[in-house]
Amino acid sequence: MRKAHILKSLFILAPAVLTAGLAIAAQPPGPLLGASVSSGKGGQVISAPVQIVILMTFLTLLPAAVMCVTPFLRISMVLHFLRQAIGTQTAPTNQVLIGLALFLSILIMQPVAMEIYQKGWIPFDNGTLTMEQAIDQGGQPLRTFLLKYAREKDIRLFVEITHGAAPRTPQDLNLQVLVPAYIISELKASFQIGAVIYLPFMVIDLVIASVTLSMGMMQLPPTLLSAPFKVLLFVLVDGWNLVVGSLMKGFYT
Repeated sequence: MRKAHILKSLFILAPAVLTAGLAIAAQPPGPLLGASVSSGKGGQVISAPVQIVILMTFLTLLPAAVMCVTPFLRISMVLHFLRQAIGTQTAPTNQVLIGLALFLSILIMQPVAMEIYQKGWIPFDNGTLTMEQAIDQGGQPLRTFLLKYAREKDIRLFVEITHGAAPRTPQDLNLQVLVPAYIISELKASFQIGAVIYLPFMVIDLVIASVTLSMGMMQLPPTLLSAPFKVLLFVLVDGWNLVVGSLMKGFYT
């Protein structure tokens, strides 16, 4: 059905939204607007208008989920730092950088999304799991992914903020703690990578500035002369391959 295909795409693109969306995942639309639909063994009844409202709410939260609980956060930040370091201002454009970050994020998250689909969607669709069990099972792959890249220090911070009990195992942590911990961990990692990217280009700026000052060219902006050299350096070292390859390897190791 059309709504089932929409929800399936939602599972593949945004695992975080999808684990919560399992509540309406397997419920086909009713024949008439306002008709009620029953689901699986649990016997939950959700009318078609309510299903549409819930679906639209999930679609509204989809961009935030993609940006916050996937590698899109780190990749987009690093690409932004790279463009600023080169000094090309608007080249590549924001659309190109966002598109590249999005497709790289989909490539990295595909195994996680498929695992969520296998553990959450299919059993719930077959009626072997209740809604609560499907949400719990579907959230395990996402929890494992977030735990892999969230720093222990950041997790401890949000456990203290929420005044929650100390978990006995990492798997006992809930997403309310893991998601913000993952976000600030990724922000720190992206800023560290951005600082390393800035260093060679900053050296070029310093050299060009020293040369122009020694020649008495006070009125000529050093950045005007350094930009071609920075682009040439980036092309000669095959910068896109190095940057994108390093980012991808950071998530596959």
